[in-house]
Amino acid sequence: MTSPPTIPDERSSQALPLGLVTSLLDTLEKPLLILERSGRTVLATLQARQCLEEQGIVDLASKDLFSQLLGIEPKVIFEQFESGEREVNLHVACGEKRARARIQWLPEPDWLLVQFDPQPEAAMVEEGSSVLTIQDLLQEREVTYRNLLAAYLRLQDVNRQKTVFLGSAAHELKTPLAVIKGYYDLLLTGSLGRLSDKQREILEESKESCERLVRLVSMFLNYSALESGRLVLQLRENDLKDCLEELAKRWQEAFQRKGVRQETQIDSALPAFRFDYQKVQQAAGNLLDNALKHTPPGGCVTLRAAPHFWERRLATSKPLQERRCGRAPQPNSVQVSVSDTGPGLAAEFHQEIFEDFVRVDRNTSGMGLGLAIAKRLVQAHRGKIWVDSEARQGSTFTFLLPMEQGQ
Repeated sequence: MTSPPTIPDERSSQALPLGLVTSLLDTLEKPLLILERSGRTVLATLQARQCLEEQGIVDLASKDLFSQLLGIEPKVIFEQFESGEREVNLHVACGEKRARARIQWLPEPDWLLVQFDPQPEAAMVEEGSSVLTIQDLLQEREVTYRNLLAAYLRLQDVNRQKTVFLGSAAHELKTPLAVIKGYYDLLLTGSLGRLSDKQREILEESKESCERLVRLVSMFLNYSALESGRLVLQLRENDLKDCLEELAKRWQEAFQRKGVRQETQIDSALPAFRFDYQKVQQAAGNLLDNALKHTPPGGCVTLRAAPHFWERRLATSKPLQERRCGRAPQPNSVQVSVSDTGPGLAAEFHQEIFEDFVRVDRNTSGMGLGLAIAKRLVQAHRGKIWVDSEARQGSTFTFLLPMEQGQ
Protein backbone atom coordinates (compact mmCIF):
# COMPACT_ATOMS: atom_id res chain seq x y z
CA MET A 1 0.00 0.00 0.00
CA THR A 2 1.54 3.18 -1.10
CA SER A 3 1.56 6.30 1.07
CA PRO A 4 -0.29 9.36 -0.18
CA PRO A 5 1.83 11.90 -1.97
CA THR A 6 3.14 14.76 0.16
CA ILE A 7 1.48 18.04 -0.61
CA PRO A 8 4.09 20.83 -0.47
CA ASP A 9 3.33 23.82 1.77
CA GLU A 10 3.78 26.85 -0.38
CA ARG A 11 3.97 29.19 2.65
CA SER A 12 7.02 27.34 4.09
CA SER A 13 8.84 27.33 0.78
CA GLN A 14 8.57 31.03 0.31
CA ALA A 15 11.12 33.40 1.93
CA LEU A 16 9.68 36.05 4.23
CA PRO A 17 10.00 39.61 2.97
CA LEU A 18 12.71 41.67 4.78
CA GLY A 19 10.18 44.34 5.73
CA LEU A 20 8.03 41.72 7.43
CA VAL A 21 11.05 40.43 9.36
CA THR A 22 11.88 43.96 10.45
CA SER A 23 8.31 44.53 11.63
CA LEU A 24 8.41 41.31 13.61
CA LEU A 25 11.71 42.26 15.27
CA ASP A 26 10.36 45.71 16.16
CA THR A 27 7.89 43.97 18.47
CA LEU A 28 10.83 42.79 20.61
CA GLU A 29 11.44 46.39 21.73
CA LYS A 30 15.18 45.86 21.70
CA PRO A 31 17.86 47.84 19.83
CA LEU A 32 19.12 45.27 17.34
CA LEU A 33 21.36 45.62 14.29
CA ILE A 34 22.48 43.13 11.64
CA LEU A 35 25.60 44.22 9.76
CA GLU A 36 27.53 42.78 6.86
CA ARG A 37 31.27 42.24 7.08
CA SER A 38 31.71 45.50 5.20
CA GLY A 39 29.65 47.39 7.80
CA ARG A 40 26.54 47.91 5.67
CA THR A 41 23.27 47.65 7.62
CA VAL A 42 21.17 44.65 6.68
CA LEU A 43 18.49 45.15 9.28
CA ALA A 44 17.80 47.62 12.10
CA THR A 45 14.93 47.57 14.59
CA LEU A 46 13.00 50.69 15.51
CA GLN A 47 14.86 51.13 18.76
CA ALA A 48 18.21 50.70 16.99
CA ARG A 49 17.27 53.32 14.38
CA GLN A 50 16.29 55.76 17.16
CA CYS A 51 19.60 55.15 18.89
CA LEU A 52 21.51 55.76 15.65
CA GLU A 53 19.56 58.95 14.96
CA GLU A 54 20.46 60.26 18.43
CA GLN A 55 24.09 59.67 17.53
CA GLY A 56 23.61 61.62 14.28
CA ILE A 57 23.69 58.53 12.05
CA VAL A 58 20.77 58.82 9.62
CA ASP A 59 22.12 57.09 6.53
CA LEU A 60 21.89 53.38 7.46
CA ALA A 61 23.38 52.44 4.11
CA SER A 62 26.70 53.88 5.27
CA LYS A 63 29.54 51.38 5.28
CA ASP A 64 31.32 53.06 8.17
CA LEU A 65 29.09 51.99 11.10
CA PHE A 66 32.00 50.16 12.71
CA SER A 67 33.98 53.34 13.23
CA GLN A 68 30.98 55.68 13.65
CA LEU A 69 29.09 53.58 16.19
CA LEU A 70 31.33 50.85 17.57
CA GLY A 71 34.56 52.79 17.35
CA ILE A 72 36.56 49.77 16.20
CA GLU A 73 37.84 48.29 12.93
CA PRO A 74 35.86 45.26 11.64
CA LYS A 75 38.97 43.13 11.26
CA VAL A 76 39.65 43.45 14.99
CA ILE A 77 36.22 42.02 15.74
CA PHE A 78 36.53 39.16 13.27
CA GLU A 79 40.00 38.29 14.58
CA GLN A 80 38.44 37.69 18.01
CA PHE A 81 35.76 35.43 16.52
CA GLU A 82 38.36 33.51 14.52
CA SER A 83 40.34 32.98 17.74
CA GLY A 84 37.34 31.23 19.31
CA GLU A 85 35.35 34.01 20.98
CA ARG A 86 31.59 33.45 20.84
CA GLU A 87 30.65 37.01 21.80
CA VAL A 88 32.42 40.37 21.80
CA ASN A 89 31.31 43.07 24.23
CA LEU A 90 31.93 46.78 23.65
CA HIS A 91 30.84 49.89 25.53
CA VAL A 92 29.24 52.46 23.24
CA ALA A 93 27.16 55.63 23.49
CA CYS A 94 23.46 55.20 22.86
CA GLY A 95 21.92 58.64 22.95
CA GLU A 96 22.65 60.37 26.27
CA LYS A 97 23.25 57.03 28.00
CA ARG A 98 25.92 54.40 27.84
CA ALA A 99 25.18 50.90 26.62
CA ARG A 100 26.91 47.58 26.16
CA ALA A 101 27.04 46.27 22.58
CA ARG A 102 26.88 42.47 22.46
CA ILE A 103 28.22 41.31 19.07
CA GLN A 104 27.71 37.78 17.75
CA TRP A 105 28.82 36.29 14.42
CA LEU A 106 26.42 34.47 12.12
CA PRO A 107 28.86 32.37 10.01
CA GLU A 108 26.53 31.13 7.25
CA PRO A 109 25.46 34.55 5.93
CA ASP A 110 28.68 36.10 7.36
CA TRP A 111 26.71 38.72 9.28
CA LEU A 112 27.21 40.38 12.66
CA LEU A 113 24.32 40.53 15.14
CA VAL A 114 24.65 43.60 17.40
CA GLN A 115 22.37 43.93 20.43
CA PHE A 116 22.46 46.94 22.81
CA ASP A 117 21.90 46.56 26.58
CA PRO A 118 21.44 49.98 28.24
CA GLN A 119 23.34 50.35 31.55
CA PRO A 120 23.51 53.14 34.19
CA GLU A 121 26.55 55.38 33.96
CA ALA A 122 27.63 54.47 37.48
CA ALA A 123 27.67 50.78 36.58
CA MET A 124 30.06 51.20 33.62
CA VAL A 125 33.55 50.03 34.43
CA GLU A 126 36.64 49.29 32.42
CA GLU A 127 36.58 46.22 30.21
CA GLY A 128 37.54 43.11 32.13
CA SER A 129 36.62 44.50 35.58
CA SER A 130 33.62 43.38 37.64
CA VAL A 131 30.50 45.46 38.29
CA LEU A 132 29.73 45.93 42.00
CA THR A 133 26.08 45.53 42.86
CA ILE A 134 24.34 46.98 45.90
CA GLN A 135 24.39 43.55 47.50
CA ASP A 136 28.15 43.32 46.94
CA LEU A 137 28.63 46.75 48.56
CA LEU A 138 26.50 45.77 51.56
CA GLN A 139 28.45 42.56 52.00
CA GLU A 140 31.74 44.44 51.71
CA ARG A 141 30.57 46.95 54.32
CA GLU A 142 29.55 44.13 56.64
CA VAL A 143 32.96 42.47 56.28
CA THR A 144 34.72 45.80 56.89
CA TYR A 145 32.61 46.45 59.96
CA ARG A 146 33.40 43.03 61.40
CA ASN A 147 37.11 43.47 60.74
CA LEU A 148 37.09 46.87 62.43
CA LEU A 149 35.18 45.47 65.40
CA ALA A 150 37.64 42.59 65.74
CA ALA A 151 40.58 45.01 65.56
CA TYR A 152 38.94 47.26 68.17
CA LEU A 153 38.39 44.32 70.53
CA ARG A 154 42.02 43.25 70.08
CA LEU A 155 43.20 46.78 70.89
CA GLN A 156 40.95 46.84 73.95
CA ASP A 157 42.47 43.57 75.13
CA VAL A 158 46.00 44.82 74.54
CA ASN A 159 45.19 48.03 76.42
CA ARG A 160 43.74 46.00 79.31
CA GLN A 161 46.86 43.82 79.44
CA LYS A 162 49.02 46.95 79.43
CA THR A 163 47.06 48.40 82.35
CA VAL A 164 47.27 45.14 84.30
CA PHE A 165 51.02 44.95 83.67
CA LEU A 166 51.59 48.53 84.84
CA GLY A 167 49.53 47.94 87.96
CA SER A 168 51.31 44.67 88.79
CA ALA A 169 54.78 46.13 88.18
CA ALA A 170 54.01 49.23 90.24
CA HIS A 171 52.62 47.14 93.09
CA GLU A 172 55.75 44.97 93.15
CA LEU A 173 58.00 48.05 93.24
CA LYS A 174 56.06 49.88 95.93
CA THR A 175 57.20 47.79 98.93
CA PRO A 176 60.98 47.69 98.25
CA LEU A 177 61.00 51.42 97.47
CA ALA A 178 59.27 52.16 100.77
CA VAL A 179 61.93 50.14 102.60
CA ILE A 180 64.76 51.95 100.78
CA LYS A 181 63.22 55.34 101.58
CA GLY A 182 62.91 54.34 105.24
CA TYR A 183 66.63 53.48 105.43
CA TYR A 184 67.52 56.80 103.81
CA ASP A 185 65.55 58.60 106.52
CA LEU A 186 67.32 56.62 109.26
CA LEU A 187 70.74 57.38 107.80
CA LEU A 188 70.05 61.09 107.36
CA THR A 189 68.78 61.48 110.94
CA GLY A 190 72.05 60.03 112.24
CA SER A 191 70.39 57.11 113.99
CA LEU A 192 72.86 54.66 112.44
CA GLY A 193 75.98 56.75 112.91
CA ARG A 194 77.48 60.12 112.20
CA LEU A 195 77.76 61.15 108.55
CA SER A 196 80.29 63.33 106.81
CA ASP A 197 79.15 66.22 104.65
CA LYS A 198 79.96 64.30 101.49
CA GLN A 199 78.04 61.22 102.68
CA ARG A 200 75.04 63.34 103.61
CA GLU A 201 75.05 65.02 100.20
CA ILE A 202 75.13 61.65 98.42
CA LEU A 203 72.36 60.25 100.61
CA GLU A 204 70.16 63.31 100.03
CA GLU A 205 70.53 62.97 96.24
CA SER A 206 69.78 59.24 96.48
CA LYS A 207 66.74 59.92 98.64
CA GLU A 208 65.48 62.46 96.10
CA SER A 209 65.77 59.89 93.30
CA CYS A 210 64.01 57.33 95.49
CA GLU A 211 61.15 59.75 96.18
CA ARG A 212 60.82 60.40 92.47
CA LEU A 213 60.50 56.65 91.91
CA VAL A 214 57.92 56.42 94.69
CA ARG A 215 55.85 59.17 93.04
CA LEU A 216 56.16 57.44 89.66
CA VAL A 217 55.03 54.10 91.11
CA SER A 218 52.13 55.80 92.86
CA MET A 219 51.18 57.43 89.58
CA PHE A 220 51.19 54.06 87.80
CA LEU A 221 48.99 52.54 90.50
CA ASN A 222 46.49 55.35 90.27
CA TYR A 223 46.49 55.24 86.48
CA SER A 224 45.85 51.49 86.57
CA ALA A 225 42.95 52.00 88.98
CA LEU A 226 41.46 54.74 86.80
CA GLU A 227 41.81 52.73 83.59
CA SER A 228 40.26 49.60 85.07
CA GLY A 229 37.35 51.52 86.61
CA ARG A 230 38.29 50.61 90.18
CA LEU A 231 38.42 54.21 91.38
CA VAL A 232 36.20 54.67 94.44
CA LEU A 233 35.99 58.05 96.18
CA GLN A 234 36.00 58.12 99.95
CA LEU A 235 33.75 61.14 100.42
CA ARG A 236 33.89 62.50 103.95
CA GLU A 237 33.54 65.86 105.64
CA ASN A 238 37.08 67.28 105.39
CA ASP A 239 38.90 70.58 105.79
CA LEU A 240 40.47 71.58 102.48
CA LYS A 241 42.74 74.12 104.21
CA ASP A 242 44.38 71.39 106.30
CA CYS A 243 44.59 69.14 103.23
CA LEU A 244 46.48 71.69 101.12
CA GLU A 245 48.70 72.99 103.94
CA GLU A 246 49.82 69.44 104.71
CA LEU A 247 50.58 68.95 101.01
CA ALA A 248 52.58 72.20 100.83
CA LYS A 249 54.75 71.18 103.80
CA ARG A 250 55.45 67.84 102.16
CA TRP A 251 56.79 69.63 99.05
CA GLN A 252 58.92 72.22 100.86
CA GLU A 253 62.11 70.17 100.74
CA ALA A 254 61.80 69.48 96.99
CA PHE A 255 61.32 73.21 96.26
CA GLN A 256 64.29 74.15 98.44
CA ARG A 257 66.57 71.66 96.71
CA LYS A 258 65.82 73.18 93.32
CA GLY A 259 65.96 76.78 94.51
CA VAL A 260 62.34 77.60 93.66
CA ARG A 261 60.30 79.75 96.03
CA GLN A 262 57.06 78.16 97.22
CA GLU A 263 54.14 80.33 98.30
CA THR A 264 50.81 79.27 99.76
CA GLN A 265 47.71 81.50 99.76
CA ILE A 266 44.78 79.61 101.26
CA ASP A 267 41.66 81.51 102.30
CA SER A 268 40.85 80.93 105.97
CA ALA A 269 37.13 81.13 105.15
CA LEU A 270 37.19 77.81 103.31
CA PRO A 271 34.29 75.76 104.67
CA ALA A 272 34.42 72.04 105.36
CA PHE A 273 32.68 69.91 102.74
CA ARG A 274 32.63 66.35 101.47
CA PHE A 275 35.58 65.28 99.31
CA ASP A 276 38.18 62.53 99.10
CA TYR A 277 41.12 63.82 101.14
CA GLN A 278 43.84 61.72 99.48
CA LYS A 279 42.52 62.08 95.92
CA VAL A 280 42.31 65.89 96.12
CA GLN A 281 45.76 65.98 97.68
CA GLN A 282 47.06 63.83 94.85
CA ALA A 283 45.47 66.04 92.17
CA ALA A 284 46.97 69.20 93.70
CA GLY A 285 50.28 67.39 94.23
CA ASN A 286 50.45 66.49 90.52
CA LEU A 287 49.96 70.18 89.68
CA LEU A 288 52.78 71.15 92.10
CA ASP A 289 55.03 68.48 90.60
CA ASN A 290 54.33 69.76 87.09
CA ALA A 291 54.98 73.37 88.14
CA LEU A 292 58.26 72.47 89.84
CA LYS A 293 59.49 70.63 86.74
CA HIS A 294 58.94 73.63 84.47
CA THR A 295 60.02 76.44 86.82
CA PRO A 296 63.73 77.37 86.65
CA PRO A 297 65.78 78.05 89.83
CA GLY A 298 64.93 81.46 91.25
CA GLY A 299 61.31 81.20 90.08
CA CYS A 300 58.16 80.97 92.15
CA VAL A 301 55.24 78.53 92.45
CA THR A 302 52.07 79.65 94.23
CA LEU A 303 49.33 77.40 95.60
CA ARG A 304 46.01 79.20 96.07
CA ALA A 305 42.59 78.13 97.33
CA ALA A 306 39.45 80.18 97.92
CA PRO A 307 35.64 79.85 97.90
CA HIS A 308 34.12 80.36 94.48
CA PHE A 309 30.70 80.71 92.89
CA TRP A 310 30.52 78.23 90.02
CA GLU A 311 27.84 79.49 87.68
CA ARG A 312 26.29 76.64 85.75
CA ARG A 313 24.04 77.76 82.94
CA LEU A 314 20.75 75.88 83.11
CA ALA A 315 17.53 76.31 81.19
CA THR A 316 15.78 77.46 84.38
CA SER A 317 18.42 80.05 85.26
CA LYS A 318 17.32 83.61 85.85
CA PRO A 319 18.16 86.21 83.22
CA LEU A 320 21.60 87.79 83.52
CA GLN A 321 20.23 91.27 84.19
CA GLU A 322 18.00 90.02 87.01
CA ARG A 323 20.91 88.17 88.66
CA ARG A 324 23.10 91.28 88.57
CA CYS A 325 20.46 93.35 90.31
CA GLY A 326 20.16 90.83 93.16
CA ARG A 327 22.54 90.02 95.96
CA ALA A 328 25.90 88.44 95.32
CA PRO A 329 25.51 84.64 94.98
CA GLN A 330 26.85 82.42 97.74
CA PRO A 331 29.94 80.31 96.97
CA ASN A 332 29.02 76.81 95.89
CA SER A 333 32.49 75.47 95.11
CA VAL A 334 36.18 75.81 95.93
CA GLN A 335 38.77 77.01 93.43
CA VAL A 336 42.30 75.63 93.73
CA SER A 337 45.09 76.88 91.47
CA VAL A 338 48.82 76.39 91.04
CA SER A 339 50.73 79.19 89.28
CA ASP A 340 54.35 79.10 88.13
CA THR A 341 56.84 81.41 86.46
CA GLY A 342 57.98 78.84 83.90
CA PRO A 343 58.16 79.11 80.10
CA GLY A 344 54.41 78.90 79.69
CA LEU A 345 52.32 76.86 77.28
CA ALA A 346 51.09 77.75 73.79
CA ALA A 347 47.33 77.83 73.29
CA GLU A 348 47.27 74.81 70.96
CA PHE A 349 48.43 72.57 73.83
CA HIS A 350 45.86 73.67 76.43
CA GLN A 351 43.58 70.68 75.78
CA GLU A 352 46.18 68.15 74.67
CA ILE A 353 48.25 68.50 77.86
CA PHE A 354 45.56 66.70 79.88
CA GLU A 355 45.66 63.57 77.71
CA ASP A 356 47.47 60.34 78.65
CA PHE A 357 51.24 60.15 77.99
CA VAL A 358 51.42 63.65 76.49
CA ARG A 359 54.62 65.62 77.11
CA VAL A 360 55.02 68.99 75.42
CA ASP A 361 58.59 69.50 76.68
CA ARG A 362 60.62 66.40 75.89
CA ASN A 363 63.56 67.66 77.95
CA THR A 364 61.73 67.17 81.26
CA SER A 365 61.34 63.92 83.16
CA GLY A 366 58.07 62.10 83.68
CA MET A 367 55.64 59.88 81.80
CA GLY A 368 53.04 62.48 80.85
CA LEU A 369 50.45 61.06 83.25
CA GLY A 370 50.37 63.62 86.09
CA LEU A 371 47.94 66.08 84.51
CA ALA A 372 45.83 63.30 82.99
CA ILE A 373 45.39 61.68 86.41
CA ALA A 374 44.65 65.06 88.01
CA LYS A 375 41.94 65.67 85.42
CA ARG A 376 40.27 62.32 86.08
CA LEU A 377 40.39 62.78 89.85
CA VAL A 378 38.83 66.23 89.59
CA GLN A 379 36.15 64.99 87.20
CA ALA A 380 35.38 62.13 89.59
CA HIS A 381 34.47 64.87 92.12
CA ARG A 382 32.16 66.40 89.45
CA GLY A 383 34.61 69.26 89.06
CA LYS A 384 36.51 70.70 86.12
CA ILE A 385 40.13 71.62 85.43
CA TRP A 386 41.79 73.93 82.92
CA VAL A 387 44.97 75.90 82.26
CA ASP A 388 45.58 79.59 81.56
CA SER A 389 48.94 80.15 79.95
CA GLU A 390 50.86 81.93 77.23
CA ALA A 391 54.32 81.30 75.86
CA ARG A 392 57.02 82.81 78.13
CA GLN A 393 54.33 84.10 80.54
CA GLY A 394 54.07 81.22 83.01
CA SER A 395 51.08 78.94 83.60
CA THR A 396 48.17 78.69 86.02
CA PHE A 397 46.42 75.33 86.42
CA THR A 398 43.03 75.65 88.11
CA PHE A 399 40.37 73.20 89.20
CA LEU A 400 36.95 73.61 90.80
CA LEU A 401 35.40 71.28 93.36
CA PRO A 402 31.66 71.60 94.05
CA MET A 403 30.82 71.68 97.74
CA GLU A 404 27.78 69.50 97.10
CA GLN A 405 28.78 66.39 95.18
CA GLY A 406 25.19 65.85 94.09
CA GLN A 407 25.27 69.01 91.92
